[in-house]
Amino acid sequence: MTRPRALTLFLPLLVATMTMLTVRCAAQQVFRDVTTKAGIHFTHNNGAFGKKWLPETMGPGCAFIDYDNDGYPDILLVNGEDWPGHPHAGATTPKLYRNNRNGTFTDVTRQARLAVPMFGMGVAVGDYDNDGFDDLFISALGQSHLFHNNGNGTFSEVTKIAGMWGPNEFSTSAAWVDYDRDGKLDLVVANYVRWNEQNDLYCTLDGAHKSYCTPESYKGTSVRLWHNLGGGKFEDTTQKAGLGDPTSKSLGITILDYNADGWPDILIANDTQPNKLYLNKKDGTFEERGVPSGIAFSEDGVARAGMGADAADYDRSGHPSVIISNFANQMVSLYHNEGNGLFVDEAPQSEVGRATLVTLGFGCFFFDYDNDGWPDIFVADGHIEDQIERVQKRVSYAEPSHLFRNLGGGKFQEVTVQMGQAFAAPRVARGAAYADIDNDGFLDVLVTTNAGPAFLFHNEGGTNHGLRLKLVGTKSNRDGIGAVVHVTAGGDKQRKMLRSGSSYLSQSELVLTFGLGTQTKADTIEIQWPSGRVDKLSNIPAGQSITVQEEKGVIANRRYGKATK
Repeated sequence: MTRPRALTLFLPLLVATMTMLTVRCAAQQVFRDVTTKAGIHFTHNNGAFGKKWLPETMGPGCAFIDYDNDGYPDILLVNGEDWPGHPHAGATTPKLYRNNRNGTFTDVTRQARLAVPMFGMGVAVGDYDNDGFDDLFISALGQSHLFHNNGNGTFSEVTKIAGMWGPNEFSTSAAWVDYDRDGKLDLVVANYVRWNEQNDLYCTLDGAHKSYCTPESYKGTSVRLWHNLGGGKFEDTTQKAGLGDPTSKSLGITILDYNADGWPDILIANDTQPNKLYLNKKDGTFEERGVPSGIAFSEDGVARAGMGADAADYDRSGHPSVIISNFANQMVSLYHNEGNGLFVDEAPQSEVGRATLVTLGFGCFFFDYDNDGWPDIFVADGHIEDQIERVQKRVSYAEPSHLFRNLGGGKFQEVTVQMGQAFAAPRVARGAAYADIDNDGFLDVLVTTNAGPAFLFHNEGGTNHGLRLKLVGTKSNRDGIGAVVHVTAGGDKQRKMLRSGSSYLSQSELVLTFGLGTQTKADTIEIQWPSGRVDKLSNIPAGQSITVQEEKGVIANRRYGKATK
């Protein structure tokens, strides 16, 4: 059918006008740097003393954890330490900041008994013993650590008691996952390469100065899977479960049910090795499907340098797609789940790919920052080599982050600059996580930097409505990790999985936030618990956080802006 000429001329103008309105609406919402005002005083110690040892440039991670169950997320910042015999920054440990529920945080590291020296890398949060208090796993170079939350404001180091003592590895990201659906959280830990001080190699970019070596210079190593036996005990089931692969060089982990069979699968982002996608066989074992699924390589068949990873149904297709941050000159991967076991990288045809071509991404995640019901994308950037400008003029050491607004229809638009000067400033960023720190219904962002400070950005909010869900499992694990929640509002359908881990070395809050746009209620909510049970709710008003218990439904609610007494 032939369009009238006037209509043909009018349509491009209409599209351009709508695009401008979209940018203008996004520009009204900003992220404000509240780090100093919030009382977050932290500097990462990477131990660097001039030798440029590989682990120095990889960390640190960060986490939001409501360790005292007051409904307000607290902050955990992972730290490194000086190399033995090379004092530099003095004694440094992880830092725990308690949320005071008034916009400020207090350093409670020592009171919480978390002032444990280690060359920390990443962190994962989960209630592994189902006692109602979230525990901490901190990955490290050398011995990683498991901390049990005692429920009284303190933690106990239980690594030996739990059976996790012994492996001295270069551990990175981690995630809690009930892979056998027995109601107890298991733990998968990524490991990078076989490195120690004795086998550190000399590499150079310009032929005159030592630089950090790429992972191709070192042998790989396997991820590790810890199966929860109950009673606070774990066993190493890596080989038994089919995850043993000594060629991997793993940095990122995300959990997803990519084939919608109700069982959690595991995606591993590898650095210069093919990414791995482990299909859950439902019998305690996994089958590696990275190559046949299309997620192992770039579209030209190259194994990229994968860093962070996350998954979300960003286009409301009903299937979780995947984002993986990569090295400079490789662009971010945006693998769309076709729903038939295959993934297609949409980044080369998207602004997500074009805008990230020369930046080096680490922390990355999907989150709905403007509560319009469409998952947006955040990527934290920063190079590993402080002299990179000498050899690559287009690449910088400190780089701005990326925030991509989801326009719907599989389209994204970068809006980083519109979010404020502080938010868009160049940094040597690594870990990144999100949470609603002040119960206003909008998600805030935490970013760490290598050998530098952490940054807390408050989302100043907008006019869209939202609804937040805290899950409490009974037959399922207490946190409800692995649950898939479907929300319908005004004809719009969304799907989210509650997951531990994701991003890079980091952990976002264990609460699901659903943006509802102009809708003032969720018409229906369906929760598919890991146990297999399905609970349904209806006519839930927006503007509140609700706590939903398996089999019982809503057991508590709190309107936005109201503090917990």
